[in-house]
Amino acid sequence: MTRLFQFGLMLALIVSVSTLQAQDKKAYALFSQAGEPISYRQVLDSISKTDVLLFGEFHNNPISHWLQFELVSDLKTNNINFSIGAEMFETDTQEVLNLYLSDSLTESKFKKEARVWSNYATDYKPVLDFAKETSTPFIATNIPRPYATSVYKNGGFSALDSLDQNEYEFIAPLPISFDIELPSYQNMLDMMGGHGGEDLVKAQAIKDATMAHFILKNLSPNQVFFHLNGSYHSNDFEGIYWYLKQYQKNVDILTISTVEQKDLETLEDEHLDKANFIIVVNQNMTKSY
Repeated sequence: MTRLFQFGLMLALIVSVSTLQAQDKKAYALFSQAGEPISYRQVLDSISKTDVLLFGEFHNNPISHWLQFELVSDLKTNNINFSIGAEMFETDTQEVLNLYLSDSLTESKFKKEARVWSNYATDYKPVLDFAKETSTPFIATNIPRPYATSVYKNGGFSALDSLDQNEYEFIAPLPISFDIELPSYQNMLDMMGGHGGEDLVKAQAIKDATMAHFILKNLSPNQVFFHLNGSYHSNDFEGIYWYLKQYQKNVDILTISTVEQKDLETLEDEHLDKANFIIVVNQNMTKSY
């Protein structure tokens, strides 16, 4: 083999490797709170040892939903005792959920009576059907929408004073703690440019408090409660996280946040400390709606 041929072969290999590297497009990356790259296995192992996981998703991001399904599947494979809860189902639909999970209700009737979200089929049905197939408890945690709307439109928390007695079982016990100075709530005010005012933030707070209440109400010893919620409900260790700690200071909680970036190699400074684990998704990722 001549030196010229060897050189040509080496050059071809370099070009080939470079081409393959250019084609190696990552869909997502995982980082710690401090911005250190971490593995899926590290995330899974940590979840298996906590009391509550708050999985902060982007509702229309398929990577969020895929990882939710993979994590619950692997927890089951590893014989971890857990239940699932979700913002996407309101507490007054728990009986309907139970009937569907026990095969006592058709899917079409379930979808109507549970008031499922428009992206249910693509984004939440896989996890719910997994729970059904594996007899995993699935808990509706969010406050019924009319109650939150009333808080926003009818004068804050006092709008809940006129509920029928049986309706109080669907919300967090009143009165709830409320801190308008929490950065996440201040950010809401800023984003809305003053529109909606404090009552809009109170509507968010009653959702956060209700989800925290129903997580703890359904948390069993030696069990992980795997909760699905929008990232904003648990980012920066506020929202649901804050209320969980108000109700039960010693509860062990882990959080996941989903963010989008162009570069998946490093975590941008604005996302540091947003959660215990951060899923960075390629910003060009297809949306589910």
